[in-house]
Amino acid sequence: MRVVVCAGYGGPDRLQLMERPEPVVKDDEIKIRIYAATVTAGDCEARRFDFPAFLWLPMRLFLGVFKPRKGVLGQEVAGEIVAIGDKVTRFQPGDKVYAATLFRFGAYAEYICLPQTYPVSLIPDGLSFAQAATIPTGGVNALHFLRLAQVKSGDRILINGAGGSIGTYAVQLAKILGATVDCSDSANKLEGLKRLGAERVFDYQSEDVFTQRASYDAVIDVVGKKATDDALSALKVGGCYVLGAPSLGGMISASRRNKKGPGKILFEFADYKPELLTALNRWLSEGKLTPLIDREYPLAEVRAAHAYVDSGQKFGNLVINVIPADQ
Repeated sequence: MRVVVCAGYGGPDRLQLMERPEPVVKDDEIKIRIYAATVTAGDCEARRFDFPAFLWLPMRLFLGVFKPRKGVLGQEVAGEIVAIGDKVTRFQPGDKVYAATLFRFGAYAEYICLPQTYPVSLIPDGLSFAQAATIPTGGVNALHFLRLAQVKSGDRILINGAGGSIGTYAVQLAKILGATVDCSDSANKLEGLKRLGAERVFDYQSEDVFTQRASYDAVIDVVGKKATDDALSALKVGGCYVLGAPSLGGMISASRRNKKGPGKILFEFADYKPELLTALNRWLSEGKLTPLIDREYPLAEVRAAHAYVDSGQKFGNLVINVIPADQ
């Protein structure tokens, strides 16, 4: 089978198209023929080994000292189950599914084997493989952050870094929940965010995002590492600030700040609870939620795909068509 291997930490040129044997399914695993995968910011961080200082040593030991031990990157897949292990009860061959590979990675390949206990779901009716592949990272994390903030109908929220995989899902989900949404990102993404339902948009490169004092019931910060005093001043009394990508310093600062009040800083990584997938699938099936795809690349052009994500220009999701859907 064709795979893309990361030969060492660094730029997109470290990615190499190769041939490897197909994986053999174990008793508790499903084997998926992958039609679509994605390139997320997290995949690019793993390729570059771009992690906070406090995670450097444990991540080096976990991922690999000189190059990724797993070799094949990618954390989101959509495809068809072609084999199941003897102990698998949730799925059958022929099921069309999407899945998060988590720290197994392995999405840049024509086949993958995953435990049936992993975040795997049947693809909702009406979705293509390309659309379904974007759900595990963007959809799950967006809904997790909104639930962490307890966003409800009538709330006004701000999503900082709204133009990426998580942010474009979060805008739509917040609207589904009945909230009014303001967004911040780079200028080239603002019109797209308006089309998704944002009421006000801010270019973070030329505007102070947090000039709206005491305006928000919640701020969902997808890109910020630490909540500043200016950012917290944008919260209404009783509001909360969700850090989607906290640094160690940001978490320590948040813990100290929460003891003083007012306003809460929250940080919690998504745990892929089944109810998150169930809710997303329902809204996707009903047409209330639409995966946003910026570009699609064939597997052989994964270097170009990574370079585009590195550029920061991606709006929504970037999909890798591993196997054309008509094959």
